[in-house]
Amino acid sequence: MTQSSAGPSTAAPAAGLSFEQKLQNYADLAVQVGLGLKSGQHLLVESPVEAAPLARAIVRSAYRAGAVFADVRWDDDDVQKARFELAPEGSFELISRWRVDAEMETADAGGAVLAIRATDPKLHAGADPTTLAQHQRALATYRKPYSLQVMTNRLNWNLITAPLPESAGLIFPEVSCEEAVQQYWEAVFRITRADQPDPLAAWKEHLGKLHTRKKILTDKQYAALHFFSQDKSGTDLTVGLADDHIWGGGSSSTPAGIEFVANIPTEEVWTAPHRERTEGTVVSTKPLSYNGVLISGIRIRFEGGRIVAASAEQGEEVLRQLIATDEGSHRLGEVALVPHSSPVSQSGLFFYNTLYDENAASHIAIGSAYRFNVTGGVESNDTFVEKGGNDSLVHVDWMIGSAEMNVDGVTKSGEHEPVMRAGEFVL
Repeated sequence: MTQSSAGPSTAAPAAGLSFEQKLQNYADLAVQVGLGLKSGQHLLVESPVEAAPLARAIVRSAYRAGAVFADVRWDDDDVQKARFELAPEGSFELISRWRVDAEMETADAGGAVLAIRATDPKLHAGADPTTLAQHQRALATYRKPYSLQVMTNRLNWNLITAPLPESAGLIFPEVSCEEAVQQYWEAVFRITRADQPDPLAAWKEHLGKLHTRKKILTDKQYAALHFFSQDKSGTDLTVGLADDHIWGGGSSSTPAGIEFVANIPTEEVWTAPHRERTEGTVVSTKPLSYNGVLISGIRIRFEGGRIVAASAEQGEEVLRQLIATDEGSHRLGEVALVPHSSPVSQSGLFFYNTLYDENAASHIAIGSAYRFNVTGGVESNDTFVEKGGNDSLVHVDWMIGSAEMNVDGVTKSGEHEPVMRAGEFVL
């Protein structure tokens, strides 16, 4: 398998590791690297009921790391599906506030939140897009204070995933459900380095390479990035960058100095676009699994930073409802660079899960920007806005990179410098 300079350690997988050992490695990575959990912290784990063995392993790992309290908030796809199939009209703006309150209480107590993000990619394939949008807007509105905590790194948080039978069956349709789940697990262990002799050392090496890359890009202070595809697929997009932007990648730190990695896996470096300076057309290179609906063949045109035309070959109405959430959802909140040789890409798999699929390709996000990607943006909302940061109820990543994608950095004087060629970094 081809490995990028930001790929996994060259160490081979540990021979003879049992499934239980790799699962424990994965749980330890989530707690020690993902959260950087400190002695005395509280932990909230959000988990699908199907991922109970992983959630329980994480709880045990957390207590071994010194947690004073660890709890699990269980999620159930079938309960959600039943609601959108059977609940009466006019009821979908009702939300379970206690589920969000648990996040806020944990954050307010100086605790950490870990979410196992896994859902049936086709959960709401037959649902009314308007109803889905109403519910998402109500939930996002109530959850906004917690989202702001996340966007400013006020707490140590982490996202991982686990196989569900429905997603595993889509990825590995040629085998039985049981075998598909097992193959999914093996892909997770490989991509997250949980199958290596010393996963923590492998992650330390990997994060060091991402830190080097984000420093180089931050020091460049490009005015914009220009994406253009070699295969003439239609992408010709210039993403203006926020003034005094900061590139993220690898680990981050809370105000208390806790170092954490928000996503496992992570192969990206990313920053904040200027909300008024994106121009041109962009075409998706992978489908987007959003809110239990698959959206593919996305094509969007920007003028003055704002979406002025949008279409999709599949799921177009859901895409339009997403864009219509608020004014900020008509603009970009993130631009991220990922080499085509990333381990996720080289697996050859589409995971129907943005946590993984965004780490296979460069991507952009509709909606809110992370405040820490703008100098002074965490400390002052006025500074964040003045320098071009975007605010929205949503933040949805979708993939635009491939082995055919080129990226130039545009300097403040208008000169173009190669950053990526054929999907790989040349900077």
